[in-house]
Amino acid sequence: MSDSISREEVIHVANLAKLALSEEEEQMYTSQLGAILDHARDIMALDTADVAPTAHPLELKNVFRPDLEKESLDRDEVLSQAPVAEEGRFMVPRIIGDAP
Repeated sequence: MSDSISREEVIHVANLAKLALSEEEEQMYTSQLGAILDHARDIMALDTADVAPTAHPLELKNVFRPDLEKESLDRDEVLSQAPVAEEGRFMVPRIIGDAP
């Protein structure tokens, strides 16, 4: 068991969170939270002075293709495939009130 956190502290935190813990859970969480706190202490002890701040551990690459201008589809041809078209637009049923 770790000295990082006491059983009383675990009980106190559980009470603040309005959690009812059994004795077995108190013991288990004391051990687990102690291990987590020990690990955090180990990380804090590392010398990171020469490590640049980063938002992600791996270098990320933009996966989007370049936005290239190209000829679009013919409007009349596309609208000819629609069930209903009017004034150069697709016509769809209204779903909310009478507003356009």
